[in-house]
Amino acid sequence: MSRNLPPLALEVDDSLRALDYPGLVRIDLDDWQERIRFGCTERVWRAFSEHLEPLLPATHGVALTGSGDFHHLSALLIARARRHAGLRVLVCDNHPDNMRFPFGIHCGSWVARVARMPHVARVDVAGICSPDVAWPHAWENHLGLLSRGKVRYWTIGAKIGWTRPLGLRQAVRDFDDAASLVSALLEEISRERGPLYLSIDKDVLHESVARTNWDQGRMELDSLLRIIDAAAPRIVGGDITGEVSAFRYRTRWKRWLSALDGQPRIAPDELPRWQRRQNELDAALLDAFQGKCRPMGANRLAEPISKV
Repeated sequence: MSRNLPPLALEVDDSLRALDYPGLVRIDLDDWQERIRFGCTERVWRAFSEHLEPLLPATHGVALTGSGDFHHLSALLIARARRHAGLRVLVCDNHPDNMRFPFGIHCGSWVARVARMPHVARVDVAGICSPDVAWPHAWENHLGLLSRGKVRYWTIGAKIGWTRPLGLRQAVRDFDDAASLVSALLEEISRERGPLYLSIDKDVLHESVARTNWDQGRMELDSLLRIIDAAAPRIVGGDITGEVSAFRYRTRWKRWLSALDGQPRIAPDELPRWQRRQNELDAALLDAFQGKCRPMGANRLAEPISKV
């Protein structure tokens, strides 16, 4: 992916409206929010895919996809990279997104779909602190993809003892802290070759950096900037999700499932402030993807984005 290509905003919710970034291309998809937010049936997914495809530029830079409730849109973007055989997909996320979802696709199941794409060699999900990988939820994960090496988890302080009797030691790496994980990940990125797609869900960040719609991890902004910088020579595509937005589902089953997932309630008077913070963070990440700055350099990215 050329660093000169304009970034793309898929406007499925209201989280990106105020983002002012040079050359940003916007596609209005707000009419689809109720149907695809959080998850949808295969029939709706196919209809959305057919609607979106002709709207997408033939080439574009990193894509922004709104709230993490839309992380499954990454599957559509990665499917378009089919000419890159042996593609490695790196997902920075607080959740594995490799969970079972029998009704179609949703924001926590899309990794399994991507891992089965013929042109994808492996998906690595890095930064997981979520209890989704703990023993009580083990059965919800697609364990076959882990055992075959199609998916790997990089976790921080997770309770993963259950993986050893199942022979998944190589598929699940646990670290004591985020710094150790990032160090090991950077080493692997520099050692490996071949095309790489990078998907960032900002819920991987500590909540002191920015607030999202989901429970959050332990990474700092500088960690993401270092990952982008190290991966840049191999990146053929990428996306950023994890904005913050509020939505009231009309669909009963979506209200029920989102409640089960414990999505935090966002106070109306807090939402604009959280979104401004997120837009500042987006600009920093877009700068990094486009090679406009270096992590830890003498530039604005080395400083706190703004005080919450």
